[in-house]
Amino acid sequence: MIVQFIGLGYIGLPTAAVVAQHGIQVHGVDVNPKVVETINKGEIHIIEPGLEAVVKEGVEKGYLEASHTPIEADVHLIVVPTPFKGNHEPDISFVEAGTKAVLPFLMEGNTFIIESTSPVGTTEKMADLISKERPELKNKIFIAYCPERVLPGNVLHELIYNDRSIGGIDERSTDKAVEFYQTFVKGELHRTNARTAEMCKLTENSSRDVQIAFANELSLICDKAGINVWELIRLANKHPRVNILQPGAGVGGHCIAVDPYFITAEYPMESQLIGKAREINNYKAFWCAEKTKNAMLEFELKHGYKPITAIMGLSFKPDIDDLRESPAKYIAQKVMQSEQNNFLVVEPNIKEHSVFKLTNYLEAYEKADIIVFLVAHNEFKSLIYREDKVILDFAGIFKK
Repeated sequence: MIVQFIGLGYIGLPTAAVVAQHGIQVHGVDVNPKVVETINKGEIHIIEPGLEAVVKEGVEKGYLEASHTPIEADVHLIVVPTPFKGNHEPDISFVEAGTKAVLPFLMEGNTFIIESTSPVGTTEKMADLISKERPELKNKIFIAYCPERVLPGNVLHELIYNDRSIGGIDERSTDKAVEFYQTFVKGELHRTNARTAEMCKLTENSSRDVQIAFANELSLICDKAGINVWELIRLANKHPRVNILQPGAGVGGHCIAVDPYFITAEYPMESQLIGKAREINNYKAFWCAEKTKNAMLEFELKHGYKPITAIMGLSFKPDIDDLRESPAKYIAQKVMQSEQNNFLVVEPNIKEHSVFKLTNYLEAYEKADIIVFLVAHNEFKSLIYREDKVILDFAGIFKK
């Protein structure tokens, strides 16, 4: 069996590597020449614990290879980004481009699976596209949707042990997709239809977004009321049926910060709570930026000179290198638009950035007058609270 992955990013590459680890021939396709070159050397272009060893093993054993062009295969997986256009409308052009890329290579009996987060009905649209361009394959290939459900930092484990929802455009397609995932997934495989599987992915992340919005709204209320939100949540969670999440600087990443829009764009009148949660979480990042700018102004008025401000963290969540849709990055950009130029930017999980000049976290903590914690990286948790600093702790580093 040959399995082909279209897209070798944060999900495509780990999944391809895990499949190859199970002794299956894997051909990965990516439009970025540097990504292809890096993988074929047995190296990786993203940060994920344990991934480089698995990729290296797959390449050395001849089970994993990367290329710019597709080939004929038994199973084809579309694992490409699904961004949104203006007004937060879903953009499935990458999914469509990936589908068109494999069209010439599809054969009778093939299994075609979309893993990319997609609006409801996308799998059916791609099935129609395939039937239109390759009418001889109608009802002769198996088409399904199976969203990933993994946590960055623990992807290799969760790819194998997490349950999966798998929905085909018909029962035969569902069965064939399940048959493929059984080759490497030890979690339970739940059969459904394509539309339900698509909505399941969107629902999971929208649910998380709503829960985070509640915590973030609490943090805004507590700031105004003079209450320690971290202590409040700790005490409220002592209730046996209450489990409030931790607030932060907003919500980022290419899932929770994006997927709810796939629902609100299609069902605007029905998704009132989901839409409001998005507004709250976006506002929290704006609020953090305004609080930081106000602290800088107050410092200057009090001391007569502009402070050195340390921006602590750029990634969208702790201990990863992923800056996609990051509220911390938005806050940094917003704050640094001010006239002040005394900024130290810290992100311990990346070596360099095209926009921000990065500083070591210990150096920044020592030199800065104002410390703005935006992400709860492990390195930051080792720091000792400094009474001589102005500390804005949006990440809960010093919860007490």
